[in-house]
Amino acid sequence: MQSPQMMGYDRAITVFSPQGRLYQVEYAREAVKKGTVSLGVVYQDGVVLAADKNITEELMIPESIEKIYQVDEHVGAATSGLVADGRRIVDRARVMTQSHRLTYDEPMGVDTLTKDICDYQQLHTQIAGTRPFGTALLIAGVDGEPHLFETDPSGSFWEYKATAIGENSDKVKAHFAKHYKEAMNLDQAIDLALKALQKGTEDHFSEKSIELAYITKDRKFVKLKGADLKKQIQKSTGKK
Repeated sequence: MQSPQMMGYDRAITVFSPQGRLYQVEYAREAVKKGTVSLGVVYQDGVVLAADKNITEELMIPESIEKIYQVDEHVGAATSGLVADGRRIVDRARVMTQSHRLTYDEPMGVDTLTKDICDYQQLHTQIAGTRPFGTALLIAGVDGEPHLFETDPSGSFWEYKATAIGENSDKVKAHFAKHYKEAMNLDQAIDLALKALQKGTEDHFSEKSIELAYITKDRKFVKLKGADLKKQIQKSTGKK
């Protein structure tokens, strides 16, 4: 049996295989799986985001790599997959939220933003001359209630209480399934997120490779840095 490449079904995003598959979308999902892990946890008053930046070179400046982004005052996003693709989508999301504020004089709903972003991603699965974005996002925010959405290169999205994307995400999800509890406070959610991230990053878990942020119910985005981040890591994992 000929491979999809030999049959030509993966040469253009607009060509379906006889089985109804879009191979370019599936290849984009593989790019997400090879990205470093990012995760999110919903707690009683907000959402925690954590990500592994995978700093592997001693001369690299950790602050130059970003995987968790502030989208609006009440929304953040974490990416996994192709970094440049993720940055492009985040830039688009920022424009969407600011345009909504200017038009309606109110913050954009997290679910509405997620749908619009996924419509943008889906558009890149049906236009010739483009390719799907090789990235997935965790979109977290508070608009009265905390929300955590996961997007897919196909334009699909799902809402979770806790989830992970990227390499070793299965290990992180298994940890969440075992230890997640309803109505956690912020400290408990951060503790769970860091311990789960440690499961997913294995031997390269360290302070300089971790990003951690949270969005509170008063619609405030906070990214932990320096001594505050180090204190949380030591408290949760014992790592110095």
